[in-house]
Amino acid sequence: MGKSTGFLDYKREEETMQAEQVRLKDFRESHMSLDVEQRRKQGARCMNCGVPFCQSTILLKGMTTGCPLHNLIPEWNDEIYRGHDRHALSRLLKTNNFPEFTGRVCPALCEKSCINGMDGEPVTIHDNERYLIERGFDHGWVKPMIPEVRSGKHVAVVGSGPAGLAVADQLNHRGHQVTVFERDDRVGGLLMYGIPNMKLEKNVILRRVRLMEEEGVVFRTGVNVGKDLTADQLLKSFDAVVLACGAKKPRSLSVKNADQVQGLYYAVDFLKSNTKSLLDKRDKYGASADVVSTKIHARTRGGEKADFNRPEEGSYISARDRHVVIVGGGDTGNDCLGTCIRQGAASVVQLEMMPEPPLSRLPSNPWPEWPRVKKTDYGQEEAIAVFGKDPRVYQTTVKDLHADGAGRLKEIVTVEVQFANGKLEEVKGTEQTLTCDLLLIAAGFIGCEDYVAHAFSLKRGSRGTAVTKEDGFLALTEAEKKPAVGELKLDPKEAGGKKQKLAQVEAVKGQADSESPVTKGSGASFGKVFAAGDMHRGQSLVVWAITEGRACAKEVDRCLMGYTNL
Repeated sequence: MGKSTGFLDYKREEETMQAEQVRLKDFRESHMSLDVEQRRKQGARCMNCGVPFCQSTILLKGMTTGCPLHNLIPEWNDEIYRGHDRHALSRLLKTNNFPEFTGRVCPALCEKSCINGMDGEPVTIHDNERYLIERGFDHGWVKPMIPEVRSGKHVAVVGSGPAGLAVADQLNHRGHQVTVFERDDRVGGLLMYGIPNMKLEKNVILRRVRLMEEEGVVFRTGVNVGKDLTADQLLKSFDAVVLACGAKKPRSLSVKNADQVQGLYYAVDFLKSNTKSLLDKRDKYGASADVVSTKIHARTRGGEKADFNRPEEGSYISARDRHVVIVGGGDTGNDCLGTCIRQGAASVVQLEMMPEPPLSRLPSNPWPEWPRVKKTDYGQEEAIAVFGKDPRVYQTTVKDLHADGAGRLKEIVTVEVQFANGKLEEVKGTEQTLTCDLLLIAAGFIGCEDYVAHAFSLKRGSRGTAVTKEDGFLALTEAEKKPAVGELKLDPKEAGGKKQKLAQVEAVKGQADSESPVTKGSGASFGKVFAAGDMHRGQSLVVWAITEGRACAKEVDRCLMGYTNL
């Protein structure tokens, strides 16, 4: 333990953000870090508990508290306090492949179960984690670790989000040759295009990707497995395939003619268009991703000045001068809110179906349960600063859409809702009409996309996610699936008669049955195809995706080698 009275001597001091009117000028991160001496004091606040709930994942009343990665939090907090930052980083990296991601976007499940939080303020575990990894990069402590021996095994990872990157990182360090396939033009999955730049600077992702490339991981972008590359091609070329494609099938709006109105978009499409425009602009003018985070303006190749921290006008879904309504009160809805304000929206309303939470824990929600309390995030803070009020409207949803003669959305009808007998019901007589010409749906996801599941004949569960063997990641097939390879189409005239045709069909069918990794029968296993991350778990957090990726890599390694030391 560092300082035995640290939690009494020092108050919790979080990293602050720039004032709203300052950070709204662009799409850069706006965190203001503590100095080293202040960080030492925050490390000293860790009590080195006999039973550290922070690093022990617990499911209480259907919600998780504590770190899924089982980070060795008391150890590296103690090292921070003692000034042994490099040792602290080594302990952090032992359990977490990407602290630079979780240190920015994780909701800090660890802090919610910190024992200091029983009757005081928890340790700043989240900020301490980010401090360590950034200090490591700044001081050159994070270096490529190239495997000295290769196994000769080749693994394909489909999807480059946090789960896919974790699988690739683990298996590459084990000595397997890993190729990551990403359908988008840039690596990162939802890290790249689903989380806006002001929350996670994209140079942070590119820095990690470059490191992994130096270590031997191969990334192939613009390859849509299931369309550009078939499952058979992949299965014939690799010893194992890991599907980490996410759960990107969005939950739609249950409103008549919603798909026919102009001005309605899913949140991920909206966020992607903004970030892609921002990054394309930097590429267009030859700006370095490492430079733009600190310099708002830089000279282009033509000599003029350009703001590389704002997207290219006309190349993205814009909220400028529009009346925006966001359906969904979660993190994605908040990210849409912050993006719309930066784009210059005329007004923004955020609809949430659930009741407004209390400001502090209720007696029925004691520590260390996940705190069901109201949180005002950066987007809501910015809306309050710009529009003078909280944009959230609780227990309300969209009932109807009104469009003009050209099919463009002009207003929506909302209605209050309430839970009765376990069902969500409308409250009669509570309809209101709101001016709205941009409606963003951030209502979550309902599973993996159909074409990927069909390509690999995946069996899917009630949440629309890939079903795997119990307590594992080996994917299961759909019931009574026929072999996916070796199909032969014969012309009766060329086959030389009915008997010859049947004989050839049976021969090819038998060959397909023996060669195809797809096995007939309900719940049969591919034997070499695994599923991890949101595709397996369902829509979840980045920290859970990394956890799943690490666990899946261990199972893949055991499958390939007969044992594992991961």
